[in-house]
Amino acid sequence: MSASTHLDRLIQALQIQPGVGPRAAARIAYYLLGRRREDAQALGQILIDAMDKIQLCSCCRNYCDDEVCALCSDPKRRESGQLCVVESPADVAAIEQSQNYKGRYFVLHGHLSPIDGIGANELGLPLLDGILATGNVTELILATNPTIEGDATAAYIAQLAKRYEVGTITKIASGVPLGGALDNIDQKTLLNAIANRRPWE
Repeated sequence: MSASTHLDRLIQALQIQPGVGPRAAARIAYYLLGRRREDAQALGQILIDAMDKIQLCSCCRNYCDDEVCALCSDPKRRESGQLCVVESPADVAAIEQSQNYKGRYFVLHGHLSPIDGIGANELGLPLLDGILATGNVTELILATNPTIEGDATAAYIAQLAKRYEVGTITKIASGVPLGGALDNIDQKTLLNAIANRRPWE
């Protein structure tokens, strides 16, 4: 506990970030207060603006500034017939950096976890069901993380897709380590995983 309640609150608030504990949060707070006050104030305003203006795309659930994101607005992506299902917006960014995939996305914002109260509705699966029902998906690419939960989520979505006329259902290839997260994988490995995806069994 410091001599300033505002400093204590700042240190506590910085700990909401993944991987930032009390000591790292204190170092960041002291750094910002000691040398970067203007930058910290600008960061604060940027955070306020981001929380106020960033929303979920009504089509794919990726983060965007408008009702429909730029990726979903691209007619070439809509015409491709490919739909890649990922767990997080960070996964979209990672796949986009590979510059190999030119289809659409659907972002789950997690994976099925009944223990944590995360079911089909929390993942937006009714919206995905509606997209699959249109008959415009010629390939469904399951790019969930290679974890027990990610695989269970992929299996659930594959069963959902089998009710409709989806051309093929594929899963991204190996090279993505078991238990790994897509946004932690280098671009070349991710590029190979997308390019060498395999049929869903």
